Amino acid sequence: MAAIRVPRPADQRTVVAVVFVATMFLAIMDATIVNVALPSIATDLGTGTDSIDTVVTSYLVSLAVVIPASGWLADRFGARRVFLAALTVFTVASALCATAGDVGQLVGWRILQGVGGGLLTPVGTTKLYRVYPPQQRARAARVMMIPTAVAPALGPVLGGLLTDGLSWHWVFLVNVPLGLATLLYGLVFLADVPATAARGFDLVGFLLAAGGLAGILYAVSTGPSHGWGSPAVLLTGAAGLVATAAMIYWETRVPHPVLALEIMKNRIFRMSNLVMTFGVMAFMALLYLVPLLAQAIEGASSTRAGLLVFPEAVGVMIGSQVAGSLYPRIGPRRLLAGGLAAAAVTIGLFAAVTISASPWTLRTLMFLAGFAMSFVFLSTQTAAFATITPMRTGDASALFNAQRQLASAFGVALVATVLALPDAGSAAAGAFARRWVFLVPATLALVGAVLALFIRDADASATMRSVAQRVPTSPGTGPDGPVPAKLPRREREAT
Repeated sequence: MAAIRVPRPADQRTVVAVVFVATMFLAIMDATIVNVALPSIATDLGTGTDSIDTVVTSYLVSLAVVIPASGWLADRFGARRVFLAALTVFTVASALCATAGDVGQLVGWRILQGVGGGLLTPVGTTKLYRVYPPQQRARAARVMMIPTAVAPALGPVLGGLLTDGLSWHWVFLVNVPLGLATLLYGLVFLADVPATAARGFDLVGFLLAAGGLAGILYAVSTGPSHGWGSPAVLLTGAAGLVATAAMIYWETRVPHPVLALEIMKNRIFRMSNLVMTFGVMAFMALLYLVPLLAQAIEGASSTRAGLLVFPEAVGVMIGSQVAGSLYPRIGPRRLLAGGLAAAAVTIGLFAAVTISASPWTLRTLMFLAGFAMSFVFLSTQTAAFATITPMRTGDASALFNAQRQLASAFGVALVATVLALPDAGSAAAGAFARRWVFLVPATLALVGAVLALFIRDADASATMRSVAQRVPTSPGTGPDGPVPAKLPRREREAT
């Protein structure tokens, strides 16, 4: 029997990519695969629709709560240990979810599942960007596109098939074999990186950040269904905002914060995050609207509604190959502005054709929207970390993923609120809202396109081969790494 060959250091890029794609796929898909199974879960566990919503909300909230600590944990104990521990927790919790006998048990196991999933994404991102140097970040971003694009679209389809063909238990059990296989692969092949952090844990900052994220996400997730004026939504939302404000005050005054907010002073990181926020809001709103309206208006099954969305994933996968080849020569500014502008037009067309159009018309629009958004995802994920050193990657990844999680929730909540506004009005008002609600994500994409025009390609020169070859760097001139020496003095200082 041939011995297992432990990969050489040069092979770690492939190893990290395989592990990252598999785990990111699980964590992201689990946020959408359960949605279509909720009616079956409610019937089987004997509970109402109001109570069953907590199965989704609890996962999203716990997912966000642990993100602030991800950077410190990866630096203190090593990214490999934290990553594999998080994958173990996620896999075990998935199996436990399938055994739940009542809603209370299911919510408890979903919280545990969210703790594991919340660490997988930022710690995995940290490992990915540490093995890919800046000039190969566009290639790393292509790796990230696979789970980011496919998982949200595949979740409703797979969830519908498993629920209809087997039972709701399988929307959780499906995670177990892939989780175990990835865990074994990572234990054997994933290289260990020594822990680097000697600083203590900022407990106060973590509690404030976790409380702020939890309160805001809970309010945003439940506001459209429970009403923005309900006491629970108002109290949790207000508490989340107060905690977030206190966190910002505290984190900017302690020597070793759990969330390194000073990284936001890095211009390319700040602007990439801002543009990414509007892009993610528009993207997640579209993924929410199409299957929801297809089921509400056309009476489509969960599986059929999910199949309307899936061409988006194909568009992202194909578009990412085009964007990846263009990025080193063109840079992020034009790719972001063009991609978001094209996405705004495509999403706006949904209002013109309506959800009652031919399924292939809707699938074509979803494909085009995914193709356009691929330029946004690849460019933001590449440019954001252009001047972030390996030592700061964990901190930057925590900020990046926390902001993306909030953007996803806000995008869905915004369109859900717009749809709920005419409920007390006439049927005509409801039909009007269901048609023109697509202009909300279209507008968000358009705002992102305008903001993208303020991004400077020179700030991301380390990730652009053509620029990096023309402009020599002077290591150590900037707080987060090399700064192009030939930039004007004002631009070097800003970087």
